[in-house]
Amino acid sequence: MIEVNELTKRYGAVTAVNGLTFTVRPGRVTGFLGPNGAGKSTTMRMILGLNRPTSGSATIDGHPFDRHKAGLRHAGALLDAGDVHGGRTAAAHLHALARGNGLPRRRVAEVLEEVGLAGVARRRIAGFSLGMRQRLGIAAALLGDPPVLLFDEPVNGLDPEGVRWVRGLFRRLAAEGRTVLVSSHLMSEMENTADHLVVIGRGELIAAQALAAFAARGAGASVTVRTPDPDGLTAVLTPEGAAVRPADGRALTVTGLSAARIGELAHQHRIMLYELAPRTASLEQAFMELTADRADYRADSRADSWADSRADYRADSRAGDRR
Repeated sequence: MIEVNELTKRYGAVTAVNGLTFTVRPGRVTGFLGPNGAGKSTTMRMILGLNRPTSGSATIDGHPFDRHKAGLRHAGALLDAGDVHGGRTAAAHLHALARGNGLPRRRVAEVLEEVGLAGVARRRIAGFSLGMRQRLGIAAALLGDPPVLLFDEPVNGLDPEGVRWVRGLFRRLAAEGRTVLVSSHLMSEMENTADHLVVIGRGELIAAQALAAFAARGAGASVTVRTPDPDGLTAVLTPEGAAVRPADGRALTVTGLSAARIGELAHQHRIMLYELAPRTASLEQAFMELTADRADYRADSRADSWADSRADYRADSRAGDRR
């Protein structure tokens, strides 16, 4: 289990992580989300003892990671797939890690086989693609067969087969009772992989809850209702606080009321329903809405802003030519 308590990290006047508290429990995949610059990587580095917190604490199974002897037996991590010596072979890189952590040599062959790199064990890492480096980083994380695993953007550079393999790996590790924390900016991957989410913005906690519950917080959650009497149903639902807008045909899109409540009201007022279908908000919708004021780097959302600026530039250029 990973426990983070009032964790804070400052770099001079900049606060990267501010009073962060959350728990990552075993037996499930926990997604770690936040906009660019939110403090995710800094937090993971503090959990692993690579950065020292300004205040607060981060522990693995009740102890700071740097107090665990033979650390890879307690926690494995992939933080930066490019942070390896390119002149070494894949096997040599893992053998060095195994020796430093008192692990048997056979583990090197086992993890290389598990991640699909057994056939390139003697190749130098400098010649590896990004996807191959990611697999090597995952092999290093698995080397000590640890109960706790952390992965920072693990699917970068992986082909579709590799992405599917990683999803299955994370689910299997969680099913074995391990603690799995996965940081990613890909919402589709979190929807397909995570059971629980920890969401931060500007170094502060936004949410720590089940993925489905977080997605439901988005305004995109709605109910599609099809009825022969859309005007009558609208008149019934609106006083109950629902927002109702027409959809195709005789369908309505309703927000603000659950499908069960809509069904109850329709029954009470003897309004026939042909369809009553809840539409769950996507994780991406909820994430964008709930982190909108916590993003340090955001492009101009106006669709024509770039076109406008180019038009202004061309106009200025023509005016300059005439002068």
